[in-house]
Amino acid sequence: MTAEQATSALRDALAALGLPERAWEALRPVVTYNGTPYVHMGMVRADVAERMAEAMRARQVAR
Repeated sequence: MTAEQATSALRDALAALGLPERAWEALRPVVTYNGTPYVHMGMVRADVAERMAEAMRARQVAR
């Protein structure tokens, strides 16, 4: 998966949680000098981080 694809997937997931664009507008794809893809999230508001954590926990329970 590319950094761009991962960034897009994360944006889509946050939007699906009902979060407004301002909650995920700082997401940026980043590729290191050796080609490792990352997603830079910048600062995330505490309430947004909690909703992300809840969604991840719910996903684990559903397995």
